[in-house]
Amino acid sequence: MQTLKIDLVSDVVCPWCAIGDARLQQALALLNDELAVEVEWHPFLLNPDVPAEGRDILEHLSAKYGRSEAEMKASQHEITAAAHELGLNFEKALERRSWNTFATHRVLAYAKEQGCDAAFNRALFEAYFGRAQNPTDPALLATIGESLGLDGGRIREIVAGDAYAEQVEHEIGYWQSLGVSSVPSFIVAHKYLLAGAQPPETLADALRQIAAEQVEQG
Repeated sequence: MQTLKIDLVSDVVCPWCAIGDARLQQALALLNDELAVEVEWHPFLLNPDVPAEGRDILEHLSAKYGRSEAEMKASQHEITAAAHELGLNFEKALERRSWNTFATHRVLAYAKEQGCDAAFNRALFEAYFGRAQNPTDPALLATIGESLGLDGGRIREIVAGDAYAEQVEHEIGYWQSLGVSSVPSFIVAHKYLLAGAQPPETLADALRQIAAEQVEQG
């Protein structure tokens, strides 16, 4: 069976990243008998300028997009509805704060070494959108890590120090240099960029087409 590599560039505070991952899983289910897929997660900083204490989500989005808080609240309800259709927990999405997730991505780099960064990302989506928890909180990160068999003490050390900082900075810069400016972004076979949380059927068709082109190119 043919195998496609998908590099998924994502940030845990991006609602469309949670939705995009869920839609990708549905697309892969549609392709179950046709293709094998290897997915690798990569970091992106959606809010690099947010201070350490975070920022109210509607205030942040209003300033970022130049729209009223009422408009942003309405758009957030649309996002929440899309998430609920996929069975995702977005119950506290409007109560969350905006965060700079650089330290979180350093922890995820450690989780990737241990082979559980996909599960860690999804647990953070659940914590952030479902319970409005702080995804940069060392206690939360340690708790999630321990639930996945990781060393909670090591996770606290990573957050407190600068371990994996150069690695995460390099990786973020690498994908930006290739033109990734928004998330989620799916880079397929090191060549094809599929941007945004597209419907499962659209994703499945795109992957079929890419796979066929790969075969043709040998």
